This record gives sequence, structure tokens and C-alpha cells, in this order.
Amino acid sequence: MDALTRKSYELRRDIIEQIHLSKSGHVGGDLSVIDILTTLYYDIMNVNVENWPDPDRDRFLLSKGHCADALYVLLGDKGFYDKKEAIETFSQYGSRFIGHPNTDVPGIEINSGSLGHGLAIGVGMALAARMDKKDYRTYVVLGDGEMAEGSNYEAMMAAGHYKLDNLCATVDLNGLQISGTTDQVMSSADMGEKFKAFGWNVIHVADGNNCAQLKEAYEAAKAYKGKPTAVIAHTVKGKGVSFMENEKGWHHGVMSDEQYAIAVKDIEGVLANE
Repeated sequence: MDALTRKSYELRRDIIEQIHLSKSGHVGGDLSVIDILTTLYYDIMNVNVENWPDPDRDRFLLSKGHCADALYVLLGDKGFYDKKEAIETFSQYGSRFIGHPNTDVPGIEINSGSLGHGLAIGVGMALAARMDKKDYRTYVVLGDGEMAEGSNYEAMMAAGHYKLDNLCATVDLNGLQISGTTDQVMSSADMGEKFKAFGWNVIHVADGNNCAQLKEAYEAAKAYKGKPTAVIAHTVKGKGVSFMENEKGWHHGVMSDEQYAIAVKDIEGVLANE
């Protein structure tokens, strides 16, 4: 098992612990997006405790803010704060680790979770970098259900118009949202063609839970000039927990003690079999 994959499963274990303690959280999306976050933060992006908030750091925006649970454990693991606090107080009264990212938490760029706004903010940050003659890159992670929001398409149009090759958007395409499949609720097929129509470079990642494939895509995005890049990551909702995978009911669910034990066994089984 490579280092990025091991790290993503260690963080999965933290997510399961955090959500079981809080009896809250969007566990299915957390588990589908954690490989994307791990690859970006541990291999691709120039952002860490030492350079925060250096104006030359890369920017990261979690537009699908309901998956803050995953981002909180990752930033804690990176040393922005004590990860134990994030795990033990998430969604509890008085905690700064609330259900959506907020700037009271070190390492968070924007308050997010009102779906459809993250990409527009990312476009602004990428334009600012160009105007200030800065080399930092902006990364935005969106959900596929979120892509029904019309503001995303205005942002896609603007990014293509300004040829923002310092902007990289990732769609966590797991095919499910709270009330059903994305095809049933609001079909977004073919997502890649939609980005292309607005002047984007598009990279499909066949297994969006595979850190090696993600790394290759992000390195290609960095090298691509003249257009913004959209990474379409084909992921599995609930990835890593047998009874959650591809189940819409785990968009937001509370595990029983028995289910928690199974989830821990599934994840620790992967970690034990390198």
C-alpha cells in the first residue's frame, strides 16, 4: 500500500470515530472525497501550517461543505490544531467544528456549504492571483449533486473566458445525493462535456478513490496551460465501509454501535493487508 492510500484509510478511521461520537455528519460523502483531499494536501498543494496564511500559498475551497467532517480530521492530522479536538467535539454545543467549514478553524479559507458558491469564489481567487502576478493555484472540490446549481455554470463560463489555468476544480462524482441518484434528481451527464463547452480542460479519473490516479491527474492539471482544468473523479459514496458503499441512505446517517464496529473492522482490515 502506498503512503497516500494508507493515509486516506487512517483518516477514514478518524472520520468514522468522529461521526460515531457526534451522532452527526455526512459520512457517505466524507468517505468518497477523502482520497481527493488526501492527495491534494499531502502531495499536490503548497499549503501547510508553516506557510499559513502566506499570501503565496495555494488556496483550497471545499464547496461541498457538508463534508467538513473529512476536512477537519485532515487539517488536524496536518497539524493545524489538535485533531483530537475535532474528533471529540465535532457538531457539539460550543464547538468551533460545526457541520460546515468556517474560518474560526485554522486552515479554512472560506465559510462554505451553501452549495453552488465555491467555484465562483475560486474564480475570484484565481483572477486575483493573475492580477497580483502571484503563482499560487486555487483548488475547488464540488459535489456532483451540487452541480445542479446554476451559479456553477456562470463560474465555469467566467473561468473559461479568462483562461484561468491556475484554477483546478474537482467534481466528486459518486452518483448519489440525499434524495436519490443524481440521474433521478437532476441529471448532470455528461459532466465533462459541460466543462468542455465552457472552455475547460477536462481530465476523467476512472477510480476517484485511487490516490495514484488522482495524483497523475493533478500533476497533468498543473502542467496544462491556457485553460482551467476540471478533474471528474468517479468515486464511490461510502467508500471503504461495506454496508455504506453506493447506498444513498448514508448521505447522512447515524451508525449503531454494531454498525460502527463493522465500519472499524472494514477500514482496519484494509490497513492490515498492505
